Amino acid sequence: MGKEKLVRDKIPTIIQEKGLNPRVRTASPDELDKLLRDKILEESLELHESGDTLEIADILEAIYALLEHREISKQQIEIMRKRKHDERGGFSAHLVLDLEGLE
Repeated sequence: MGKEKLVRDKIPTIIQEKGLNPRVRTASPDELDKLLRDKILEESLELHESGDTLEIADILEAIYALLEHREISKQQIEIMRKRKHDERGGFSAHLVLDLEGLE
C-alpha cells in the first residue's frame, strides 16, 4: 500500500457511496499509537490553518481514541491535566513570552 492515514470508521463507506473503491486495512495494535498521534497532529494543523472550531472536535475524537488505546480514562487524564494546571498554570492570563529575551 502507498501513503496511508488513519480515518474515521465510516469513511470507507462514504467513499464507496461516491462510486470509488477504497483500499483499507485494520491497523495493528503496535502501530495504532503512532497513527493516532499522527492524526492528532494532522487535525491540529487543520485547526491552525482554518481556525474552524469543528477541527477541535476532530482533535478530541483522536485524543479520546488514543486514551482508549492506552487504557487511560477521561477521568485519569483530567487528573493529570489538573495537576499540571496547578503546577504550571493555565492560559487564562493570555501571557506571551518573548523567546529572544531568554537568549
